[in-house]
Amino acid sequence: MISVLLTDDHALVRTGIRRLLEDSNQVSIVGEADCGEEGVRLAQQLNPDVILMDVSMPGIGGVEACRRILQRDPGQKIIVLTVHNEQTFPKRMLEIGAKGYLTKDCGVEEMLIAINQVNNGGAYIAPSIAQQLALSLLPGNEHNPVDRLSRREFQVMLMISHGLTNAEISEKLCLSPKTISTYRLRLLEKLGAHNEVDLIKIAVQQGMVEFANSD
Repeated sequence: MISVLLTDDHALVRTGIRRLLEDSNQVSIVGEADCGEEGVRLAQQLNPDVILMDVSMPGIGGVEACRRILQRDPGQKIIVLTVHNEQTFPKRMLEIGAKGYLTKDCGVEEMLIAINQVNNGGAYIAPSIAQQLALSLLPGNEHNPVDRLSRREFQVMLMISHGLTNAEISEKLCLSPKTISTYRLRLLEKLGAHNEVDLIKIAVQQGMVEFANSD
């Protein structure tokens, strides 16, 4: 039986996934987290075989939670399960060290395949995502401007796009407000944006912000 930690901020989503996976008799959900901070805490406390990690959550969010978990335990196996199917997020999460990437429209069979494959030391990327990533490497394809951002710049932009203030970002990332202001200036420069509204527009275009909080 594979032990799984489920991290998602929607209780209904967690309940549905739990029932589907536990009905398979292959997986045991050993814990549930509704925010990035709780995911980090439970990952250390429960040491599950696999973590299913949402991206857009309250608090530090899934990107930073994934980074903190893997910083403490590089061997932890994380599968991203999210509505985000644009190549920006898969690239970032795989670079951080996630072993799998699924979108929430996948079936339970695919989810079980991913969990088993990752638990056995492999990796799994949803076919549609893998195709996007492969096509992005072909000559002539324009690079996504967001790809030029550092890991921390990307994290700050993600938080800005979700309406967090400098003070809130500073607190969640344990960085000084002055440092966050510096990151904001770098974002404007690298992305050719004039103000925060422009940054949010770019974030929407790149799929970093989901409408109606659907994730």
